[in-house]
Amino acid sequence: MYDERIVAPMRQELTRLGVLEMRTPDEVDAKLKDAKGTTLVVVNSVCGCAARNARPAVAKALQHPVKPTALTTVFAGQDAAAVQRARSYFTGYPPSSPQIALLKDGRLVFMLERHNIEGRTANEIAEEIVGAFDKYCETPMTAGV
Repeated sequence: MYDERIVAPMRQELTRLGVLEMRTPDEVDAKLKDAKGTTLVVVNSVCGCAARNARPAVAKALQHPVKPTALTTVFAGQDAAAVQRARSYFTGYPPSSPQIALLKDGRLVFMLERHNIEGRTANEIAEEIVGAFDKYCETPMTAGV
């Protein structure tokens, strides 16, 4: 495990955007088990592709007007039990760090694994995430309608 002083800024890149950090299996189950609506789950990491590609892509995608109901993250290599529990919701996918998942009503509907993130720009990845938001998330209500 890495020193928390090193990891804290990497955690904050997502939490300052309103992404809820889940650090225990109980926190994961509280957010994901029987969840209604859409939930983004970002498996964060200290690796270069998380710093250069995944976290910036998530930040850019969250600027889109259509977003998931809930935004969550776990940190690989730090909160191992929470990460393992989160990955248990990713049926059919092996562990990957980083990893970006979208669940709808508790069912996995979209996944980006490390091999989908490496070698691509943050903008390219953000476009793919936004496409999933548009496909699976509710359109925000227009004021006055």
